[in-house]
Amino acid sequence: MPTGGHISEATPTDANGQPGATRRHAGLLRRVGAMCYDALLVVALWLVTLFPIVALSNSAVTGATVRSLLFIELFVFFAYFWVSRGQTLGMLAWRLRLVPAAPGEPVTLRQALLRFIGALAAFATLGLGYLWMYIDPERRTWPDMLSGTRVIHEPR
Repeated sequence: MPTGGHISEATPTDANGQPGATRRHAGLLRRVGAMCYDALLVVALWLVTLFPIVALSNSAVTGATVRSLLFIELFVFFAYFWVSRGQTLGMLAWRLRLVPAAPGEPVTLRQALLRFIGALAAFATLGLGYLWMYIDPERRTWPDMLSGTRVIHEPR
């Protein structure tokens, strides 16, 4: 796994924004690794959701209703983990944590929604929103900037 990341602040803080340890921005490769891991989990969740629907209807399922259900499930997956734990299972495996820009505050549902919208925009532009971290002096991506959160790397 990549060990990259850059020190982002002069004042040392831990993952919750409290003084103590150095706070490091997550590098792009580490973020992509967590995204791939989470994508596998979301596909598994979708299969668990679709299996009974297909079994009950005894045919292929398509249409706006099914797509809407899967889209809502995608948002709920990320929002639940971001708000309750500050990290998805993929982020946990890659030692990443989502923290609010304001230290000591929890990630809110509103921030999770804005981050989700920012991530959709970043993907819709073929990753430009994530490559933005190489332009921004604070190494923020579009989801970071839109939601007022940051993804940091937690050292071992």
